[in-house]
Amino acid sequence: MTDIDIYKVLDRIANALDRIAPPPAPDNDLSAADAFVWHADRSWLEPVPKVNRVEMDLLCGIDSQVQQLSDNTRRFAGGLPANNALLWGSRGTGKSSLVKALHAEINADEPGSLLLIEIHREEIPSLPTLLSLLRPSGRRCLVFCDDLSFDTEDTSYKSLKAVLDGGIEGRPDNVLFYATSNRRHLIARDMIENERSTAINPGEAVEEKVSLSDRFGLWLGFHNVDQQTYFQMIEGYAKRYGLDAPDVDLRKEANEWAVTRGSRSGRVAWQYIQNLAGRLGKRLD
Repeated sequence: MTDIDIYKVLDRIANALDRIAPPPAPDNDLSAADAFVWHADRSWLEPVPKVNRVEMDLLCGIDSQVQQLSDNTRRFAGGLPANNALLWGSRGTGKSSLVKALHAEINADEPGSLLLIEIHREEIPSLPTLLSLLRPSGRRCLVFCDDLSFDTEDTSYKSLKAVLDGGIEGRPDNVLFYATSNRRHLIARDMIENERSTAINPGEAVEEKVSLSDRFGLWLGFHNVDQQTYFQMIEGYAKRYGLDAPDVDLRKEANEWAVTRGSRSGRVAWQYIQNLAGRLGKRLD
C-alpha cells in the first residue's frame, strides 16, 4: 500500500469518526436574548428572538391575579425577595399568557431586567443542571414550566421539590420558578390514592405528594369567565385587530362559538377571533 493509499484510508476513518462524534457543547450566551428555551439533552439555552404572547391589556377577568403576580415578579426583578408561583385552574383562562405578558411589560419598563426561560415538563429532572448555569450569570431569571403535573409512577416531582425549597445549595437568589397547571396539587388523584392504599403510614405518603404545592409561596386560581367578561375579551380583540364588519353580529357569533366548545375562556375567545379574521381576510399582526 502506497503512502497515498494510507492517507486516503486515514482520511475516511477521520471522516467516519467526525460523523459519529457528539456535537460540541453549545455556548450559552445569556445576553443573546431576553427569552430562552431549555434543551436538557444538549444543556443548551436556545434564544427566542420573539415570544408568542398576548398584550397585557387584552387579558380580561383576571385583574386580581394580574396584580398579585405583577407585584411578586416586579419585586424579584428589582432584586427583592419573592415567591415561586403556581398558577392553577381551568384550561385557556390566561395562566401562561399572563406570565409571558408580564415578562414583556417588565422588560419594556426596564430593558433586560428579566430573563424568561421555558423548561418543558419532561425535562424537570434536569433543573439542577439548568440552575447551575443560571446561578453565576448575575441576571434575574424566571424559569417557567407550562402545564406542569405528575402522573402515576412519575417520581420526577422529587427533583422539583429539592430545587424549589431544599438541597444544600437551595434555589439561587437570581432564579424564580413559575408553573401553570390544571391541578392545584400537581399530583394525579389516583396517584395519591394509590400511595395511601399501599403505604405503611398512609398519611405520611400523601403528605409527601401534597407538599410539592407547598413549595410555591404564591397560589393563584384561574376559572372560566362569565358571559359579560367573555364578550369583553371578544370586543377587545376585535378592536385591537380592526375586525369590524357590518354584517357580523359579534356577540351572537361569539356566544355560539363558546356553546359549541362547552366553555367561555380567553382561549376560546382567541380561537373565535382567529376564525373571524380568516373569514374577513385580515392578519393578526
